[in-house]
Amino acid sequence: MAGPFFTEEHEILRRHIRRFVETELAPHADEWERAGEFPSEVFRRMGELGLLGLRYPETYGGQGGDLFASIVLAEELSRSGASGLPTAVAVHTEMAMPPILRFGTEEQKQRFLVPGIKGEKIYALAMTEPNAGSDLASIQTRGVFDGESWVINGAKLYITNGVRADAVLTAVRTGPEKWAGLTLFLIEKGTPGFTVAKKLEKVGLWSSDTAELVFEDCRVPAANVVGEVNQGFFHLMWELEGERLIGSAGAVAAGERALELALKYVNERSAFGRPIGKFQALRHRLADMATELEAARQLLYVTAWKVQQGENALKEVSMCKLFCAQVAFRVADEALQMHGGAGYMNEYLISRVWRDARALRIAAGTDEIMREIISKQLGL
Repeated sequence: MAGPFFTEEHEILRRHIRRFVETELAPHADEWERAGEFPSEVFRRMGELGLLGLRYPETYGGQGGDLFASIVLAEELSRSGASGLPTAVAVHTEMAMPPILRFGTEEQKQRFLVPGIKGEKIYALAMTEPNAGSDLASIQTRGVFDGESWVINGAKLYITNGVRADAVLTAVRTGPEKWAGLTLFLIEKGTPGFTVAKKLEKVGLWSSDTAELVFEDCRVPAANVVGEVNQGFFHLMWELEGERLIGSAGAVAAGERALELALKYVNERSAFGRPIGKFQALRHRLADMATELEAARQLLYVTAWKVQQGENALKEVSMCKLFCAQVAFRVADEALQMHGGAGYMNEYLISRVWRDARALRIAAGTDEIMREIISKQLGL
């Protein structure tokens, strides 16, 4: 995959990750799907291999790489056979930890970032609530300053890593203003008043744990505020750019996996005396699937390059998230259809890819929200 966006170092990294995935992750995918989670030791193992800090400074134990190193990781982890695992890893490395690096104090970086890069601590990001999803300005979880700490009350919903997380980067309303009234807190496991209400069952992404969290008079030290008080909304807007790019990388990789499964199946399955891949109806649909995936991949890489150059790419990132997620699910759906009845059986991997791909159009910003952002960038 060497080209204008990837160096030889990226390709060495790719081979390194692929060996790890093929030998230590993929063989356990079915077991982890049935269990509804994968062992937390996977984080520690990835920390040992230097895979949780690919684009974090060496000062904190990272590898000092770039955005494309994270894209390589997202692409290769998709080969694990259980999309819940790369989702959980991405929440830790690309959603919860970046704000700590960008906005956190040096003390917070030593307490949270360093062990996070080592895989000794696992993190989650909590924004969504029972009555606040895409509209972050409607967050109702509230924090009130009381002496040297904040007292937090509220609930968060659909939180990936919520069950296992050692700390949750949590968006809390601390001021009356709609936008300039949110603050980010690192709320640690074991803090009195912080409980995991329940583990949630999902349509797909079975191997990742997803939870509902509750805060009842939860007292959080002021030292656990990340960034500026009442500026959390703007911190999250910055965070979402990277989250959506990595989500797009995972989407393209999922679509690629679905295409590979479809090509294998149509060459093995025969009907009317020949492999079904010889029928023009399927050949042309496969050609369209491959073309759409290539278009999505190139949009992803060019957009990532713009972000890496420091350009304002809000429109392009939103287009990327919208298009890549839609293409991934469309390709997965076509691939399942080509499997016929077999595709609807859990014993075939395509069924897992298909149900996991559906989440891509919801997580990190729905299709509808992406269209709203794009529309505004067009001056509408």
